[in-house]
Amino acid sequence: MLRDCIICCNHCNIYDVTAIVIPAPELLVTPDPTSPIAPTGKPKPVLREQLRRIPSLRNVANAVVLYTATIGIFVIVARADNLVVWAVAFLAMGPIHARFAIFMHEAAHRLLFSNRKANDFFGKWFIAFPAFVPIDLYRRGHMAHHREEFGPNEPDIPLYRGYPIPRDSMIRKLRRDALGITGWKLTRGLFRGVVASDSKVANQARGIVAVQLVMLALFTAFGHPWMYFILWFLPHLTVWRVINRLRSIAEHGGMKHSPDRRETTHSVRQHWLARLTIVPYFTGWHLAHHADSGIPMRNLPRFHAELVRSGYVQPELEYPNYPALWRALSSG
Repeated sequence: MLRDCIICCNHCNIYDVTAIVIPAPELLVTPDPTSPIAPTGKPKPVLREQLRRIPSLRNVANAVVLYTATIGIFVIVARADNLVVWAVAFLAMGPIHARFAIFMHEAAHRLLFSNRKANDFFGKWFIAFPAFVPIDLYRRGHMAHHREEFGPNEPDIPLYRGYPIPRDSMIRKLRRDALGITGWKLTRGLFRGVVASDSKVANQARGIVAVQLVMLALFTAFGHPWMYFILWFLPHLTVWRVINRLRSIAEHGGMKHSPDRRETTHSVRQHWLARLTIVPYFTGWHLAHHADSGIPMRNLPRFHAELVRSGYVQPELEYPNYPALWRALSSG
C-alpha cells in the first residue's frame, strides 16, 4: 500500500518524499461514467442539488450546543476552582476554538444558514469576532484559496508550504505554536489593524476588539475577569494554534498546484478522536470540501462516500489516520 511505503521509504531514504506524499498518477482514476460524480470530482446536477441543501435548523442546534458547552466549561471551572480542573479546561478550550473556527468557515462560505443576512450577522458577531477572525477579510482570501490552491493568490501558503520538512523543524514549529509565539504575532497584527488606513481592515479589527471587551466585561460582571485571559485568550494563542497547524498541514501539506483536487488536498480516514479534537463538524472530509466547496459540512460524509464509490477516491489514496500523515510530512 502507498501509505505503508511512505514509512519504509522515509527510513531507507531511497525516494523523494515529496513525490510520495503526492498521489501516484495511477491513483488518479476517472470516476465511473454511470456514477453521479463528474470526471472533475464534482457531483452531477441531481446529486449536487441534494448535497447543497443547507441544514439551517440543525446548525442552529449545533450553535446552541457549542455555546452551552463553552459556558458550561467556564461554570465548572468557577465552581470547582481546582488546579487540575483549570488545566483540563485550558486544554479543552483548544477544541472549542476549533469548533468556532469551523463554524466561522461555514459562515464564510455562506453555508451556515440559508438566510444570507442571518448567516452573515450571526457568523460575524457570534462566531468569527469572538474567535478573533475578521470574517469579511477571511472570506475574500479563502475564496482565492478555493479558486486555485497553491496559486499566486493563495493566502494560506505559510501554513503548509515546503512540506515534507525534517522532524526537528516540525517540532520547532509546534513548540512556537504551543508557547504562543505564533499566536501572539498574528493577534498583535490584528490589533494593529484597529488604526489601519484601510477602512475595511480597521472596521473588522475594531469589531473584534469591541466583542472581546464585551466578553471581558461579562467575565468581570460574574466575578472572574482572569478567566477570560486564562480560558479564552491564552488557549487561542496556544492550544488552538497547535491544532490549527496540525489540521492545516493535514489538509494540504506536501501537495502541489494542480487542477486535480486529489493533488492539492489530502484525504484522511476519519476517527472519533480526531473529530472530537481537531476536525469537528465533519470538516475532516476535506477533499470532498475542495471538490465542491458549496456543499455544507454536514453533507460532506455522504459526498465523500460517493467519491469513493465512483472510484474518484481510491482506497490507497487515503491515509489511515492523521498521525500517519503527520509522520510523512515530518520526514523530509
